Amino acid sequence: MKRGEMLAAMNDRSTVWDVIVIGGGATGLGAAVEAASRGHRTVLVEADDFAKGTSSRSTKLIHGGVRYLRQGRIGMVRQSLRERERLLQNAPHVVHSLDFVLPTWQWGAKTFYYAGLKVYDLLAGRGTSGRSRRLTRKETCERLPTLRDDGLRGGVLYSDGQFDDARLAITLARTAVDLGAVVANYLSVVRLVRQQRRVTGVIVRDAESGNELELQGRVILNATGVFAEDILQMDTDSQQSPASDDHPQVVLSQGSHLVVDASFLPGSNALMIPKTDDGRVLFAIPWHGKVLLGTTDLGVENVTREPRPHSSEIEYLLEHLGRYLQRCPGESDIRSRFAGLRPLVGARSGSNATSKLSREHEIYTAASGLITVIGGKWTTYRHMGEQLINRAEENGGLPRRQSGTASLKLHGCPSNADAAVMQSWNIYGSDAHKIDSLIRESPELAKALHPQLPYRAAEVIWAARHEMAQTIEDVLARRTRALFLDAHAAMESAAFVGELLQQELKRNDHWKIEQMNHFSMIARGYCE
Repeated sequence: MKRGEMLAAMNDRSTVWDVIVIGGGATGLGAAVEAASRGHRTVLVEADDFAKGTSSRSTKLIHGGVRYLRQGRIGMVRQSLRERERLLQNAPHVVHSLDFVLPTWQWGAKTFYYAGLKVYDLLAGRGTSGRSRRLTRKETCERLPTLRDDGLRGGVLYSDGQFDDARLAITLARTAVDLGAVVANYLSVVRLVRQQRRVTGVIVRDAESGNELELQGRVILNATGVFAEDILQMDTDSQQSPASDDHPQVVLSQGSHLVVDASFLPGSNALMIPKTDDGRVLFAIPWHGKVLLGTTDLGVENVTREPRPHSSEIEYLLEHLGRYLQRCPGESDIRSRFAGLRPLVGARSGSNATSKLSREHEIYTAASGLITVIGGKWTTYRHMGEQLINRAEENGGLPRRQSGTASLKLHGCPSNADAAVMQSWNIYGSDAHKIDSLIRESPELAKALHPQLPYRAAEVIWAARHEMAQTIEDVLARRTRALFLDAHAAMESAAFVGELLQQELKRNDHWKIEQMNHFSMIARGYCE
């Protein structure tokens, strides 16, 4: 997956793409994989980096959504659980099962929650995830050794899926390329191209060179998440007509997360907090040797590329965790803090309170043929992609082809022969032995990026050569998760990463200095 080769393919003016996907987050990448797997000529462009926005800032769960069960959204939960099981089969190097413990203090609560989670199991069908069961007080404390145990009656155990969101995005990008798609980051759409009344292409600008190029396509998909209305506005502007108000509106919800040391919740079990002051469900989850706490649901008005958790959200998360643990983390214990913006589908009538809006998606086809998707979540990315390409085939005159992605093994899906080397590089799956080979060829690449981080220099080289990493931020935020695990350590490793990238990408000293300054500015938002 080399950017230069991708740009060369895009510069072939004679190519008319079957599907042009705008947006390199979960939905766009899923649509690109779907289209390419059906044999359609597919190109995807992303204005920043893959999963730069919402898609790298989730709660790291592939799940049906226990709280949606309580809201009566049975169909959504069933579909999500079906997709969860598919991901566990198709990408076991990125997605795995995780045990959750829901502790109970009130009389009758254990039976109440157990009944609900058995329904959750029933909706999942014969999946690979574990089955719910009741826990005694002793079993609950053994699984959550730092849990506050005064008055504890026991708990309920259930299983769901956990993943690394940014790494799944890179896996999808590489899968799309394996299937023949052309994908590239740092290409922003600046105009839509029209013939008569139909959108027939896009003009994109390369952030690195400043050059613009035109891509012609039969179907254009707008999968830009929180920026969807920007592309819809381009469509309106190109028609030189008043904006249409019949498309679904994007309502923004901010979800914030905190990362603390594993000592606050040691072990391999996650804690589910079923009842909060605002009716949400919270999770404390073991993740890459740390504990991730989230999430909030805060309505916001404006889109920003670097949203930051509000002080009220941080207080909310720490306060609720403190009600459950013997030792509660304070502000000084936070290793990283981050926020993402969810693009929810606004209600056609009634309240747009974010806590009450569905996480289901909606697909809208404009009169120009532009297809836009709004809403959805990581768990159902494949299902959304399937529906989008069905719509593209229907509206764009493309050959109708059956979807095969439900059983498609994603890039790096390991075989039994990969098991030994994956102990060191499990997130890379079958590519793991290639990173080992880099170190054998150049032993200095075994050097750790930082004593507090689980990453080595070889991963920087691999990211630049094979995963289209173009910046220090790409490496430390998304190819590795350093910035999300320990923001201070990530800042301290930026110079070393900059040197490695400078040599690999053949950049000058001025580039490295600019990169370090840019990353430092972003990383401060994860520290403060």
